Amino acid sequence: MREADRITTDRYGVPSLQLMENAGAAVTEYLAESLPDLCQRSILVLCGKGNNGGDGFVVARRLRERGAGPRVLFFADPSAVRGDAAENLRLWKETGGELRAVASSAEWSGGREILGEADVIVDALLGTGVKGRVEGLLAAVMEDVNAWRRGRRRRNGRACSRLVVAVDMPSGLPSGNEDFGGPVICADATVSFTAPKVGQLLSPRADCAGRLVVREIGTPREVLDDDPSLKLHWLEAGEFRGLPLERKADSNKGNFGHALIVAGSLGKSGAAVLGGRAALRAGAGLVTVATPAEVLPIVAAGMPELMTMPLFATEEGTPNPRNLESARFVQASQGKSVLAIGPGLSTNNETQQFIRGLLRQVSLPIILDADGLNAFAGRADELRGRKTDLLAVTPHPGEMARLLGITSRDVQARRLEIALETACRWQAFVILKGYHTIVATPDGRAYVNTTGNAGMATGGTGDVLTGMLAGLTAEFGTQNWERVLGLGVYLHGLAGDVAAARVGEAPLVASDVIEALPEAYARLLAEWRDAVH
Repeated sequence: MREADRITTDRYGVPSLQLMENAGAAVTEYLAESLPDLCQRSILVLCGKGNNGGDGFVVARRLRERGAGPRVLFFADPSAVRGDAAENLRLWKETGGELRAVASSAEWSGGREILGEADVIVDALLGTGVKGRVEGLLAAVMEDVNAWRRGRRRRNGRACSRLVVAVDMPSGLPSGNEDFGGPVICADATVSFTAPKVGQLLSPRADCAGRLVVREIGTPREVLDDDPSLKLHWLEAGEFRGLPLERKADSNKGNFGHALIVAGSLGKSGAAVLGGRAALRAGAGLVTVATPAEVLPIVAAGMPELMTMPLFATEEGTPNPRNLESARFVQASQGKSVLAIGPGLSTNNETQQFIRGLLRQVSLPIILDADGLNAFAGRADELRGRKTDLLAVTPHPGEMARLLGITSRDVQARRLEIALETACRWQAFVILKGYHTIVATPDGRAYVNTTGNAGMATGGTGDVLTGMLAGLTAEFGTQNWERVLGLGVYLHGLAGDVAAARVGEAPLVASDVIEALPEAYARLLAEWRDAVH
């Protein structure tokens, strides 16, 4: 991002001072959007001596222009400020802004009183400049801010929550995916500029960023798009510009593909229903669910728009390897656009043989999830012996651990590295689920998603994702498959956010995510149109 700022100034003639002004304006705009009562709030801006502090002075000045009365605490000697930050410090003072410098623990004792009177904190202490563990005065300030955030205060006779908004990066959070230890300011939201920083997506403390908001400040998009060294992407509406999300008026169901989903078993029919419903809601023209014959009536009743295909069953009511005989399944797959395998199939030995056989027989693009993945536990290299050229696997950390013969903790400690390594090793698209799901490609790129919430940690949401991925693949094809898969992950999380806003996180169930898909898609479409036009 420092290089992007330099190019923006040198090649496109945008002064660095203007970039700082735009950054401060973007944070102020976010505060105004989030707080209708902005001018009644007690706002405290914490500024360091670097460019992040310079952004903070712009925020304070812009807030004053809107009628708010922010106070500023400055954690350095004013004479030590240089460059654009010094210019904005001068402008703050010249426009009547008060400044209280804090350079010692003794001076901070008075600052704590000011902190206690605030209900909004703007963190502009360190930004991306952290190079190691924060210690001393700033560490104490950051710990006090976190303690302050956990409390509540009364305003106009009512209890009000406390809000922390970080400028570009919560102080103490590394820009990369390392963990320096020490305190990190826990923000409710972080307004970052031009693009996210790796630490906001992948570091062990990434949750400290809170809601991640990325605003443009004047860097042309081609500065990033034209850089071949950038292999990491953040999933947002602009990433889907190349997909035809708006349908032509003369479309018919045949234009949007036919998804085949192998799912369900006795006692786990719900997984098949969820996968099929999600595929239709995601946009597939047709969806067929292949499921054991005794489960089929339940699945068929789950949604009248679904088609079904009966499978031979084992004694336990799970799919039988007999389904592979006489190329029966290969014939059934003809005319289909994509095959999804896994939800609710069970770990029955015969069923797992059936799953492995499917990968050896079927040439369709395949999405492998849940018990489909469990069929390859400890034998993941067999994934390379498949017939199809296009495979996407969707493990959560536990499933990935079983595939690799390691622990979930090992997976979580190296999420990006493991996703990229396995994508290359298996020549497959790897969707490593969890907090900030990663979509890794066989050629070494990765897409990170930040939609979704803890309410989605409930049974069935993975089955919904599998269905969505199948439905979107049927609709959009595989020419740009990494972005189609990314779209599924993004929409899945966004629908979860919509659902959580409706019902709350704890009561949320997988069906709520499907029901929220229309609103999530409408939101995405509005943002996509802005990105395209």
